[in-house]
Amino acid sequence: MAKRTGPTNPYLKQLIQTLKKKSLENKAPIWRDVAEALDKPTRKRIQVNVRDIDLHVSNGDTILVPGVVLSAGNLSKKVNVAAWKFSSAAKEKISKNGGECMTINSLAEKNPKGSNVKIIS
Repeated sequence: MAKRTGPTNPYLKQLIQTLKKKSLENKAPIWRDVAEALDKPTRKRIQVNVRDIDLHVSNGDTILVPGVVLSAGNLSKKVNVAAWKFSSAAKEKISKNGGECMTINSLAEKNPKGSNVKIIS
């Protein structure tokens, strides 16, 4: 039986290491939890549609998706979304409502403690 090696994408590996380090430095368990979610096999990684974001958030919220944001559904609220990846249509829908799409790394830089961030999975 082959031993699981984890993600093979070098950028993802680096992001996971960075998040684990930030979690320890800032005593912020949110980054450890996100790193663990990203470290799962591809078939178990999180995929969130824009419709799911719209259902679970309020205007002005900052959302973190430890996976991929896809474009199914509509978004009626202005939200800032950080994720590992975005589909181009999802980026367009988020931007159209005045929201911002960002990487998880940039959110971790802006908000080292991870306060007021909602994780959607």
